Amino acid sequence: MVIQNKKIAIVGGGPGGLTLARLLQLKNAEVKVYERDENKDVRVQGATLDLHEESGLEALRRAGLMDEFKANFRPNAGKLKVLDKNLNIYLDEHSSGDSHSEDRPEIDRTPLRKILLESLQPETVVWDSQFVSMEKQNEGWLLHFKNGNSYYADLVIAADGANSKIRSYLTDIKPIYSGITMVEGNIYHAQSNTPKLWELVNVGKIFTLDEEKSLLFSTKEDGTLTFYTGCKTDENWVQNSGIDFKNKNQVFDWFKKEFGSWDKNWQELFESDEISIIPRPQYHYPLDQNWETLSNLTLLGDAAHRMPPYAGEGVNMAMQDAFELAESLTRSECKDVKSAILNYEQKMLKRASEITKITLENTEMLHSENAIEVLLRMFQGE
Repeated sequence: MVIQNKKIAIVGGGPGGLTLARLLQLKNAEVKVYERDENKDVRVQGATLDLHEESGLEALRRAGLMDEFKANFRPNAGKLKVLDKNLNIYLDEHSSGDSHSEDRPEIDRTPLRKILLESLQPETVVWDSQFVSMEKQNEGWLLHFKNGNSYYADLVIAADGANSKIRSYLTDIKPIYSGITMVEGNIYHAQSNTPKLWELVNVGKIFTLDEEKSLLFSTKEDGTLTFYTGCKTDENWVQNSGIDFKNKNQVFDWFKKEFGSWDKNWQELFESDEISIIPRPQYHYPLDQNWETLSNLTLLGDAAHRMPPYAGEGVNMAMQDAFELAESLTRSECKDVKSAILNYEQKMLKRASEITKITLENTEMLHSENAIEVLLRMFQGE
């Protein structure tokens, strides 16, 4: 095994990084995960996750965690409604009994993280470790963190997300703006704070598509309603809009203008103060991105191939990266670490290019003039 007696640092404790740590520990590798969260109990934001058979679920199978997954997944969370701005329903999988996502079971981020964390050896995750910089030392890297601590690793794996600070040590390829900016909101205790919309979403998902905009909903088991607006904007709209996104009332004023012709029921999103809001301009990397492989550094997940969420591939790509990288690093066919990383990166970049292309097509489709019509045809296999 080419990583025998080597210290491995995974920077980022999301699903991809934790999955990789689990798979490497099953092969007795020496691995640490450096995570910026203060501890394991920090609230995990974002929508529920749908895991795909060939990627996310395959990673859990290889990690020996399917029983834990089956005990925590949410059977009806993937059931979808498709609506227009006036609340007209074009698809309702709750009443039809069908589901386009039956082979993509849903799980909340928090229980998935708990499953992965509890599968690791004690002290694997080094909490409160926000990456600042690193420098070459011996054959590897000396990593520096905001808390003042520094650690050496022979191999660094960047799993630090879409705004990765480590990526620049490997490549200077910049992301490309997709033309869409999302505003994410999380409404806590939504059943009491947004009762009409909570009932409408029915513990599942909603795609509302109209006027070349999107308004997407999902629920979490803890009673949180997560929503995402999607609008065509300039790349610097967040900075130039003058909106303080920590101020709910300013965001609400924007929403009432941007979605002014939409049914007033959508405005229930902003009636409660139990809400967190964050703008998210959507970027992707070039379909033909490539870089020179190093022997002591590689990327996985959004750090390698960030893309908009409109194909539901983000976490699945990261978890597939994890099992493919673990396989390359631990199989006997590779003569050294660089060869193992090259084998992984070649397959990962090809797969990322294909999925990014599909994602960009979906992004354009969901924000097109005939979005609902095209989406329904897609569900019908046309």
